[in-house]
Amino acid sequence: MFDIEYKGANTLVISTKKTQLVIDPKLSLVGLKDVPVKGGIEVATEERFLTIDPEAKLRIEGPGEYEVADISVRGIPATRHIDTSEDEPISTMYRIEIGDVRLAVLGNIAPKLDDEQLESLGVIDILIIPVGGNGYTLDATSAATITRQIDPHVVVPVHYADKALKYEVPQDEVEPFVKELAAEVVDAGAKYKVKTSSSIPQTLTIVKIDRS
Repeated sequence: MFDIEYKGANTLVISTKKTQLVIDPKLSLVGLKDVPVKGGIEVATEERFLTIDPEAKLRIEGPGEYEVADISVRGIPATRHIDTSEDEPISTMYRIEIGDVRLAVLGNIAPKLDDEQLESLGVIDILIIPVGGNGYTLDATSAATITRQIDPHVVVPVHYADKALKYEVPQDEVEPFVKELAAEVVDAGAKYKVKTSSSIPQTLTIVKIDRS
């Protein structure tokens, strides 16, 4: 049905038979090469993570409803972790539907979701959430709290310490999140392959994807 690849920071590539979603492709912000979007869909949780690839089929960078090939995307406004309650929400969370599988991509958001945001996300099978903390993004505790709020079957941690990446703020390892959530852990290797909705674990599982 689709594959998920992790490229580092908040950057992911979600591939179906018909198209690709490239999420937050601007990896040059952390010292790696930007991920090309050629022929795919460029999706950004914040404007600064866009590469504005001229060969992208579509660019999604904010709230709204989008339908491309076999993928449906809903953008939901969110306040960033580093903003105050008075600031305009400039981050976007995404609900992504591929067939009968529902994913959520959160980005660097504040550590609490309100009822309206939870309702907009709806039922989620696979949650992708940053866990590195240190005042830049969600830390292990807040990421675990939000995971329990959303109640997915699978959670994929991203944006954690990696010697190859030069983060603006040092990030924690993934292990504190794993310990905090206390769920089963599966190592997916370089790709997490979702063949059917029935192949997704039915009890909360942390799926770790190697950066590729």
